[in-house]
Amino acid sequence: MQRIAPALRQDNVPLDLISLIKTVLAACKEISFRVGQGHLSGVMGSTLDENIQGEVQKELDVVSNQLLKDILLESGFVKAISSEEEDTSVAGNENGKYIVSFDPLDGSSNIEINSLIGTIFSIMEAPEGMSADNPDMFKQPGVNQVCAGYVLYGPATILALTTGKGTHFYTLDKTHGSFMLTERNVMVSEETSEFAANMSNQRFWHKPMQNYINDLVAGTDGARERNFNMRWIAAMVGDVHRVLVRGGLFTYPADTKDPKKPYKLRLMYEANPMSFLIEQAGGLSVTSEGRIMEMQPTDIHQRVEVILGSKNEVEKCLSYYK
Repeated sequence: MQRIAPALRQDNVPLDLISLIKTVLAACKEISFRVGQGHLSGVMGSTLDENIQGEVQKELDVVSNQLLKDILLESGFVKAISSEEEDTSVAGNENGKYIVSFDPLDGSSNIEINSLIGTIFSIMEAPEGMSADNPDMFKQPGVNQVCAGYVLYGPATILALTTGKGTHFYTLDKTHGSFMLTERNVMVSEETSEFAANMSNQRFWHKPMQNYINDLVAGTDGARERNFNMRWIAAMVGDVHRVLVRGGLFTYPADTKDPKKPYKLRLMYEANPMSFLIEQAGGLSVTSEGRIMEMQPTDIHQRVEVILGSKNEVEKCLSYYK
């Protein structure tokens, strides 16, 4: 098995980008250790604060954000970072080549039940002519990403990574502290009989999504004439990882639950990086109106609906909107 650096060199990834990826992973290894320590780490409770999203922060959210923030800004490679836990972007090296967006701890509501959580990140080149403290540099469509990935903190710590030359899996060898290539060119099956959706919100979905999911649930007695299994981890990293491993459809659609927040997931540091990974693995990642990675962002915390996964099933879902 290859270590991550030679595997990336094999894909002709620039050396400065390899160094930046290794910097991100250095923080993720520290997060993995703290997650693995559980309550022994002393950072498993909730704080009294809310982040910019209006969500109560877990202590590990704050620690993970600070680890990534500090190591990235100290690296010299990064012009600025944006995070789910920061109100706006944070300036780094004025001459840095890259900008990094991240969700430091996706699925943090799973912390107290010792279930799957992870870190999601997206890397783009910094546009010229903008100062490091200008958040507008992050308002680029997902097609501009040069790297995207997530680190899943489960029984094994697994990295899913793409630099535009396929999606690959790496596993953290905790004995030596290295991410080792364990599967190259992961492919999402075109057909599936699994879907992931937060069914508690079903009554708030728009009619096309309600009709689609109802047909899946009806199984052999419904229009699809076959049974589907529903799986829901409540952490995007876990649900998308399952899709990459064995196919499936994941959706967090638009809903009417809160008129001020018709969408749940964030475009820049959740939907865009996951879309890049899924597309590089042969799947589709869209809204009900088009490809996610072609969307022009208007805000670093912009939310978006998401439908991603096995190509044929995503297309079937979209047909309900026509």
